[in-house]
Amino acid sequence: MSQEMVFGVLGGLGLFLYGVRIMSEGLQKSAGAKMRQLLQLLTTNRVVALLVGLTVTAVIQSSSATTVMVVSFVNAGLMTLTQAVGIILGANIGTTITAQMIAFKITKFALPAIGIGMGIKLFAKSDKWQNTSEVLLGFGMLFFGMVLMKDAFGPLKSSPMVHEMFVNFGDNILLAVLVSTVFTMLVQSSSA
Repeated sequence: MSQEMVFGVLGGLGLFLYGVRIMSEGLQKSAGAKMRQLLQLLTTNRVVALLVGLTVTAVIQSSSATTVMVVSFVNAGLMTLTQAVGIILGANIGTTITAQMIAFKITKFALPAIGIGMGIKLFAKSDKWQNTSEVLLGFGMLFFGMVLMKDAFGPLKSSPMVHEMFVNFGDNILLAVLVSTVFTMLVQSSSA
């Protein structure tokens, strides 16, 4: 592993985790009674929660992003872990749909979200806008962190050694599942 790859992963992971924290805090501060009621309504029925997770993942093309948002909602106290499970299961099913659709690169909105969020943070006076800026900043940071991590592991996609490893592990199902799991965690994309 090169120094550039290690630094990219560490920096991306740091931005990702800090973005989750900021977004979670912003959501917690700005969540009103209506948002809580909507989340309660959508997640009370497990089938509806599963469909919400499936739909959101199909639209934004990232089960990781859906899961991160749901974890942020749980962390912010907007929903319980039990309610989140249905959405996360739906997100995992929604991942299979993403391979069939034209990719919608939500990560391209990361830097504009950071810029707009910071602009609001610097110039807005009201608490409502300050909270909104935290949500935008967190959103942008977590997605930009994902971009950095993906880019850091980019050279692995064209590596003949990685390709050969996948071919060789194809005969051993358990090992193939393990390697695929690790690879997916590294590149943050099961579709890839």
